[in-house]
Amino acid sequence: MSRNGKVLVAMSGGIDSTVTALMLNQQGYEVVGVTMKTWDYASAGGSRKETGCCNLDSFNDARQAAVQHGFPHYVIDIREEFGGAVIENFIDEYIAGRTPNPCVLCNTHIKWSALLKRANALDCDFIATGHYVKVREENERFILSKAKDLTKDQSYVLWGLGQDCLSRSIYPLGDYLKTEVRQIALDMGYPELSKKAESYEICFVPDNDYRGFLKRNVEGLEERVNGGNFVLADGSIVGKHKGYPFYTIGQRKGLDIAMGRPVFVTKIIPETNTVVLGDMHELDQNIMTVGGINMIKYDTIPQGMEVTTKIRYKDSGALSHLHTEGAEVKVHFYEDVKGIAPGQSAVFYEGDDVIAGGIIRAGMKG
Repeated sequence: MSRNGKVLVAMSGGIDSTVTALMLNQQGYEVVGVTMKTWDYASAGGSRKETGCCNLDSFNDARQAAVQHGFPHYVIDIREEFGGAVIENFIDEYIAGRTPNPCVLCNTHIKWSALLKRANALDCDFIATGHYVKVREENERFILSKAKDLTKDQSYVLWGLGQDCLSRSIYPLGDYLKTEVRQIALDMGYPELSKKAESYEICFVPDNDYRGFLKRNVEGLEERVNGGNFVLADGSIVGKHKGYPFYTIGQRKGLDIAMGRPVFVTKIIPETNTVVLGDMHELDQNIMTVGGINMIKYDTIPQGMEVTTKIRYKDSGALSHLHTEGAEVKVHFYEDVKGIAPGQSAVFYEGDDVIAGGIIRAGMKG
């Protein structure tokens, strides 16, 4: 009988999840390792081999670590659930002229759901992953907060986790710097793992080429959308584009249009297959609406609450205040922010704590 309880650890074969499992094993937890197969590159197209979390080498690395330290390891196939939710949503969002964040959807609705289901089946008290975040209990709520290593902090992509998930989650790496985690792997006898590179690609998009992925997976898409208009804010036509789904808000490179100055995608209008271009200052907005809200630190947002709002993963955040309007939150920034992209996540912070998060519906200049 373990002294700390039984924990199901998601193991990708990478350094973070492996160190997580070994640390918890040393701390006296009864560890059960599980690797989730979400995608099969053999059916995806693209030029590269399987990498990251969905390849045989990673599965074997995870299993080998478990065997060496005497705890069980399982592989579970969640490709059907993953494809139905994450990939269909990814395609639908681009077709709707928005920019999706598939990792948020996967974490929220697929991976943690699969982990909890298997944890219950195996009588595990907790689930654990190698994410760089912290969780604590306060005022009868489980609060997600930023990691010690702010350069690796992943709270932005976990805003969608419910209290049922957070109440059973353990994140041992939240109190460590990445350099310290690499040293721990080395000290544990894993020199190759300590130097293992990280993948920042979307796992189901070969070569990180989302445009090619859309072309291969939406029949006739290229022919259907090719030749739409590039326009300026006043409606004047300045060129032809390759199809609105292949552009994102804030994009500058790859437009293939000569304007004599840098221009950016400022708006996408799918109904007319139109892409609006403008100067950098035309990306400035100070109001946005956010839907699909998941509350974490509090059960409601006080009207006018001042927070720091992040609108992308590497965003440092901007000071703003919030106003609830029905099921949505209206965010008023004190200063203009650039590149508010519908479909991306907005996450609200009070200090290091995540108050809530949601999906950006629209941005505007007020």
